[in-house]
Amino acid sequence: MSTDLTTDGTTDGTTDVELAITGMTCASCANRIERKLNKLDGVEASVNYATEKARVRYAESVTPEDLLATVEAAGYSATLPTSEPAGAGSGEMGSRDAELDALRDRLVVSALLTVPVIAMAMVPALQVDHWQWLSLTLAAPVAVWGAWPFHRAAVVNARHGATTMDTLVSVGVTAAFGWSLVALLWGSAGDPGMTHAFELSVDRTDGLSNIYLETAAGVTTFLLAGRWFEKRSKRRAGDALRALLDLGAKDVVVLRDGVETPMPADRLAVDDVFVVRPGEKVATDGVVESGTSAVDASMLTGEPVPVEVGPGDAVTGATVNAGGRLVVRATRVGSDTRLAQMARLVEDAQSGKARAQRLADRVSGVFVPVVIALALGTLGFWLGTGVATSAAFAAAVSVLIIACPCALGLATPTALLVGTGRGAQLGILVRGPEALEQTRRVDTVVLDKTGTVTTGRMALVDVVAADGTDPADVRRLAGVLESASEHPIARAVADGRTGTVTDFANLPGRGVRGSVDGHDVVVGRPALLAELGTPLDDALLAAVDAAETAGRTAAAVAWDGAARGVLVVADTVKDGSAEAVARFRELGLAPVLLTGDNERAARAVALEVGIDPDSVVAGVMPEDKVAHVRRLQAEGRVVAMVGDGVNDAAALAQADLGIAMGAGTDVAIEASDLTLVRGDLRVAADAVRLSRRTLGTIRSNLVWAFGYNVAALPLAAAGLLNPMLAGAAMALSSVFVVGNSLRLRTFR
Repeated sequence: MSTDLTTDGTTDGTTDVELAITGMTCASCANRIERKLNKLDGVEASVNYATEKARVRYAESVTPEDLLATVEAAGYSATLPTSEPAGAGSGEMGSRDAELDALRDRLVVSALLTVPVIAMAMVPALQVDHWQWLSLTLAAPVAVWGAWPFHRAAVVNARHGATTMDTLVSVGVTAAFGWSLVALLWGSAGDPGMTHAFELSVDRTDGLSNIYLETAAGVTTFLLAGRWFEKRSKRRAGDALRALLDLGAKDVVVLRDGVETPMPADRLAVDDVFVVRPGEKVATDGVVESGTSAVDASMLTGEPVPVEVGPGDAVTGATVNAGGRLVVRATRVGSDTRLAQMARLVEDAQSGKARAQRLADRVSGVFVPVVIALALGTLGFWLGTGVATSAAFAAAVSVLIIACPCALGLATPTALLVGTGRGAQLGILVRGPEALEQTRRVDTVVLDKTGTVTTGRMALVDVVAADGTDPADVRRLAGVLESASEHPIARAVADGRTGTVTDFANLPGRGVRGSVDGHDVVVGRPALLAELGTPLDDALLAAVDAAETAGRTAAAVAWDGAARGVLVVADTVKDGSAEAVARFRELGLAPVLLTGDNERAARAVALEVGIDPDSVVAGVMPEDKVAHVRRLQAEGRVVAMVGDGVNDAAALAQADLGIAMGAGTDVAIEASDLTLVRGDLRVAADAVRLSRRTLGTIRSNLVWAFGYNVAALPLAAAGLLNPMLAGAAMALSSVFVVGNSLRLRTFR
């Protein structure tokens, strides 16, 4: 067990720590651990089943060892974190991979042993002499070793007076295997030449001539498959943090006594001075000492327009220097940086997500005690009527066997496999069952603007020429001049044009100038042209004002001593965004536009796609996005968030349903519940519809599976459970569940 401890002290004398929990099989396990921890004096704990972590705040009177002992006393295992940043450690990921690999190995071995057991039980032609003993040899490892996770969980639940799906599985598998063993050793089932005739008759026997090994093995294998699929989807819970922390610069060039010295970025200290060349990432948060440049801060703001910086301006770690050479003095390093704060926002949001307890567990909590009581009642009734003791026990055990959830084990994984497979064909990737649970209740969809509703790329959208000037000349000369610049707005103006530029000069934060085809050309802010003695006329000033009112960027163009025109650059709305908003409304979702861009640009986009201006929230930073999502949730709304950038990651994780655009950043994708492979917002509406359809299929599967059990219980209690009849009914139930799930393939 790890003994390294990473904690965060708080101002009230308490300490925060995060424990990694193993051994949980359902949401009730998480609730049980949470209750045990909170019973300790001075402890506040929150346990998340999806991320398999416990966030604990404890007083000085409690030690970390006390926390570990409490979790272990509840029947689970806990480890303390290492000293690595949250989510960045490889040890935890390695243990999760090992756990998943062990479950996969258990599933594969069980499946290989189970197939011949089921085949022999259901096909009389395969029932050679002593086939029943061969079945026992094959089924025993499955019923004992393969089903061990269910047996262990059932014992833990029993110690706490609780019953779950695991209890139902363990009791059913144990009853089927145990009774088969009794019938083989002490009944006539072990006699040479014994067969299960293919008869679907209803007969009362003493039960000692029948075996149910295929039930024990089949149920175990089906449920292991479901458990593996769920674990695999949960394994990626920490990937968002790793992807976020990987955005940071790995190396940095430190300036000491005029000498540039390369070193790992994690060795930077506050007040170190470092160099950021064009195209490099800023190593950590700091203040510019010298140099001017445009910094691509889209990871923070989500907006494509770069931020002009110069001496005295603050810069943020992991942003990209798009222009000149900068010398920066570090002001925050390590866990104090903006990037680390964003990682904590994502982690807090993931930990705080509503725990979706599986429907099967909730029903099992009632169903299991009823089945056990019915089995005991059946035993008592038949003993009271004076029938043979073996027949009475056979009827009681039959009740436990028929209650074993074969179709139940298929209900969720088959619907998920078909639904997610169909989603993948349509460009929709579903993270897991928790995501589906949320789509049913979502009533509000929060949309990031840049990269989600809009393209996220600056493009030339309008050219306004002065009287007597050809707009084509304005576009051509400005485009050739800007082709010599690396500025994002310059690239939009250049629009792929190339040509010969001489005497090129970059005027930081204001524009560029140079000679193109014999003309002295200037492109930049209107104020720059005024400084150079070529002010815009009234018509061009009106064009600039109209562009800025619409939230667009205007670049003025002059040559040969006169203002010639205005180029309007903007982030354009994607085709289909307006249709997507209309589809959201049809699904009962209220759209909200949330952006780091300015108010005017946001309202212009909202007007274009059909979002109410009152539902526009502009000028927000990443932490503000999270806060706004929380505010909506506090109002009782169930929120879906659609985004694509690093700045959206925490809000995606905080939302009840996070939907990431696949063309976006890895961080946003990892923090989301649904990922859209294509950058088409209309697919987000399809994703909600598909998720709701898949969830509905899971629910109908579960209703059928439990309904089959309930309908068959009277037969079992009456001692009329023919093994072939039981096997056929169980097979038909499973076939129905699979067939119902396959209907999802027709989703359009």
